[in-house]
Amino acid sequence: MNQTESRKDEHVRISIEENVLTSHNYWDDVKLTHNALPEINKNDIDLSTKLFGKKIGVPLIIAGMTGGYSKAKKINENLAAAAEKYQMGMGVGSQRAALEKTELKDTYGIVKDYDIPLRFANIGASQIVLWGHKKTLDNAQKMVDMVDAHVFIVCLNFLQEAVMSEGESNSKGCFNAIKKLAEDFNTPVIVKESGAGISFDVACRLSKTKIVGIDVGGASGTSFAAIEHFRSRMKFDRLHERGGKTFWDWGIPTPKCILETGDATDWKLPIIATGGIRNGLDAAKALALGASCAGVAHTFLKPATKSKHSTLFEVEAIVKELRTAMFLVGIDKISKMTDIGAELWI
Repeated sequence: MNQTESRKDEHVRISIEENVLTSHNYWDDVKLTHNALPEINKNDIDLSTKLFGKKIGVPLIIAGMTGGYSKAKKINENLAAAAEKYQMGMGVGSQRAALEKTELKDTYGIVKDYDIPLRFANIGASQIVLWGHKKTLDNAQKMVDMVDAHVFIVCLNFLQEAVMSEGESNSKGCFNAIKKLAEDFNTPVIVKESGAGISFDVACRLSKTKIVGIDVGGASGTSFAAIEHFRSRMKFDRLHERGGKTFWDWGIPTPKCILETGDATDWKLPIIATGGIRNGLDAAKALALGASCAGVAHTFLKPATKSKHSTLFEVEAIVKELRTAMFLVGIDKISKMTDIGAELWI
């Protein structure tokens, strides 16, 4: 196992074995108003919606988590089975490892064996800066082909890069690289944060490009600074262990990101709400605030390391909770969720 594979394995193990969540989950600060006379039937609620031109059965995305080391293939397979059954969208982790070591392609490509209506390819923003435009286009196509992706994600993970001992904190020229990729690539491009959130100002800048959506990836769930804190502790790297602890709770709360991104883009770009979604009630809150879909990562990871059965149970529970929340606010279609709004205290 090379350094990249070892790092990916460590990320998953630490996420499962340690408490790597932010100190506060901001979804607890969002409240929906109970409707004592909902005047709908729970079983008649339609959870289907459209995202990036694809119909999905529920407004949920399995956010990209892993790939690029041997154990990741089974994790992605378990997640893919759930995505197929519930007709959810699904992403994979950064695919750089498979570009460097082609025998790792199957750890991502296993998702092609399942009928998933919306698949996402994924690479970190630092890489497209380092590669340059031509190489980025070539590699992006390889990553799309690897998973038969409908959408290509550029992941803004600069918090993690900044606190990781082997991080590549290269952001100069990143906006122009994203802009050119979105203009020239034949697969739709979205931009995703990975736990530190997207602000009003950044969303305004991104909305002026040809990207087709934003995944706000806000603070509330997994802290990648926390993961790097524990990784550095394992390696007796006191300097980066301290840095991970210092920036553990860095970021913009996910609910706030949804509101700011919606204001910045005037609702023209679909918003995926990833960051701290623990259950179907959190997903309902995200939809009420204006998200098109909720992205779930950490909640699905541990079940996916166990079995397909465990993964399917977790997805079933979240879908049931979402339906229950919609029933209790009296909404029978996803498109109507913003009609009820939500109270937010941050």
